[in-house]
Amino acid sequence: MGALAKYVGVVQVFSCFVVSGLSAASWSAEAPATSTFTETQFVRGEALYQQQCGLCHGAALDGGAAPALIGMTFRKTWSMLGANVAELYNRIATTMPPRQGGTGLDEEQNLAILAYLLGSNNVLQGTEALRNDYDYLAGIPIARGDEVLDISATFIEGLYGIQPIGSGPSMEDLLNAGDNASDWLHHNKSYQGVRYSDLSQINTSNVGDLAQVCAYQLNSRSTLQTGPIVYQGVMYVTNATHTAAINAATCQKIWTHDWEPKDRMVWGNNRGVAIRDGYVVRGTADGYLLALDSANGNLLWARQVADPWLGETFTMPPTIFEDMVLIGPAGSENAISGWLGAFSLADGDLIWKFLTVPEAAAGGGESWGNPEGIKLGGGAVWTPLSFDLELGEVYVAVTNPAPDLPAYLRPGDNLYTNCIVALDIHTGELRWYKSIVPNDDHDWDLTQVTPVLEADTDGVSRDMVATVGKDGILRTLDKQTHEALYETPITTIENYDVPVTSEGVYACPGVTGGVLWSSPAFHPGEQILITSSIDYCARFIAAESVEYVPGQLYMGGGVRPDDEMSGWITAVDVETGEVRWKYQTRFPNVGAVTATAGCLVIGGTLAGNLHFFDASNGEVLRSIYTGAQIGGGNISYAVDGNQYIAVGSGTGMLTIQPPGQGIPREGSVIVYALPYE
Repeated sequence: MGALAKYVGVVQVFSCFVVSGLSAASWSAEAPATSTFTETQFVRGEALYQQQCGLCHGAALDGGAAPALIGMTFRKTWSMLGANVAELYNRIATTMPPRQGGTGLDEEQNLAILAYLLGSNNVLQGTEALRNDYDYLAGIPIARGDEVLDISATFIEGLYGIQPIGSGPSMEDLLNAGDNASDWLHHNKSYQGVRYSDLSQINTSNVGDLAQVCAYQLNSRSTLQTGPIVYQGVMYVTNATHTAAINAATCQKIWTHDWEPKDRMVWGNNRGVAIRDGYVVRGTADGYLLALDSANGNLLWARQVADPWLGETFTMPPTIFEDMVLIGPAGSENAISGWLGAFSLADGDLIWKFLTVPEAAAGGGESWGNPEGIKLGGGAVWTPLSFDLELGEVYVAVTNPAPDLPAYLRPGDNLYTNCIVALDIHTGELRWYKSIVPNDDHDWDLTQVTPVLEADTDGVSRDMVATVGKDGILRTLDKQTHEALYETPITTIENYDVPVTSEGVYACPGVTGGVLWSSPAFHPGEQILITSSIDYCARFIAAESVEYVPGQLYMGGGVRPDDEMSGWITAVDVETGEVRWKYQTRFPNVGAVTATAGCLVIGGTLAGNLHFFDASNGEVLRSIYTGAQIGGGNISYAVDGNQYIAVGSGTGMLTIQPPGQGIPREGSVIVYALPYE
């Protein structure tokens, strides 16, 4: 249990992918997920509490001269970033009883009191006694109980009102973002998600002259996976709690906003904002959707619309369409019942919600057999959306089912997990779906449904949408027939169709292989799709039985990753699926790629190298070491007629740490340009 508990703690703070929290060391889910304290420890703790603590904190832990140690407020307090069960134990051991400075009780007594507090706050009894190990204790999640999230009760109105004084971009600007070379208005450039810039000032002939112009320091080692947004010379960047508007040409700070968590923090990743008409909108790790004023960073409104106590958390960049903010929660590995929601841009109120695993939420169904009556879930949404504006469709990459590994416990296709789902933009009603990895037993999330290409505008023979995920296969679907035109491996594939068993199966990709949160790019001149990927195999082991605890990992087995890992940048012919060129990097690629009219493809690795490729043949023309991991999207834009390239460099993926990097440095957004006179 100790290793798993430590792993859970890492995931809660840093990673969006369960098991990506591991290095080459193995973990197993054979130990029960509730191995937290014993009955003996709990009973002893109750007696000690009554003797030492009850007079002040109340015989029923409900407060008196000192605060209550039971209930929602207490559970929230010790479930936030930096305030965990280990810190609670330290508070007990070093400050209690009062006036004795932590000297009144020994370690075993303090741990017994901790066991009593945890057991009284919905943490289930286990088979092992608590021990004084920080990482182990920090990994124990406190359960909320039976309270149900009420999004109306969580609304927070800004001190200066809920309407921004800032301006732009307009809805028309957002619709035409693909034709606007100067700005980068969407996470993936446009609603179609092409990740292509028409700028050519920086090109194959002069990329060697590229130099750093400036850098914005986020002053945090928090995971940096942001996809910057740029509008009229202002760039917006984020990490788990920080949002900043900076001068896109000089990196000078314009304003910053730091979110103070109001609830349990799940995974401390954030990949950016969406903007429209003065609103700057983002999600948080404690399930809030919030809007800031683009003029000054003032909070306009915030509303908790995802439930972190169920394991829901926001990591994806939202998308704004008309008066709606579209976003969904991560947390499939916690067995959430996934959804995509549309919320009012004016105040965050719910407009519509599409449930991604309705049969699983109901306990089973035609595509979700449930022979042992276990908890079913999954279907999280944590990567960018794409749109066909003419058809009025939004495309959603729905991710894996849960429990993740024992597929035999949920026979069937497990709809709509690992599906492309096409919804009516205005109503959220299902138009069509395509199952990509049915009955997944490898945690092979479908992660991307982008770019969307049209025959009359993109030079392709038919309307199509590209899709790729953690199974390491790039597919392009005909949007009319929904059939795959081709399936092209973009990383190592091995034992793809071999079911995971309790004896274990070695397979590639591993649980953090293939393509994670970063989207492919389309180069219209070369007619290629380019994607980054991770090459990382693993041994998968399915558990013979599973136990569900709300908000905790529900993998249903274990994964032992290889010692070796690498990455790929692969360019595929958009019509045929033929690999035009590919380049293997020594360390994984999780950051997005960007293509430009300067015949460049730009991508970065977890070793910190920003690579510039010739789009026509894959030749590496330039490589710049940024000093830390690259884990988000790089972008290109123009200010006052000069072209710039920006990239985030910091803790791109704490859970995969290339050898020799040491402690990750604080994150920064670095801006490059040609020397201008």
